[in-house]
Amino acid sequence: MDLKEMRAASVEEQRKELEALRERQFALRMQSATGQIRNVSEIAKVRRDIARMLTVMQQAGSR
Repeated sequence: MDLKEMRAASVEEQRKELEALRERQFALRMQSATGQIRNVSEIAKVRRDIARMLTVMQQAGSR
């Protein structure tokens, strides 16, 4: 989800996307811990997406 989509999404959609991103981050961390991850940069990308979503939610006052 890009920034425009994040801003256009409803509060409920933003919360669902944030939850999905956090679940993805957890899965990637577990893969990293067990040595199964192939693309380590994906962890940083998901972390940045979470930060973006939290920023958009903060700006909208829905956090």
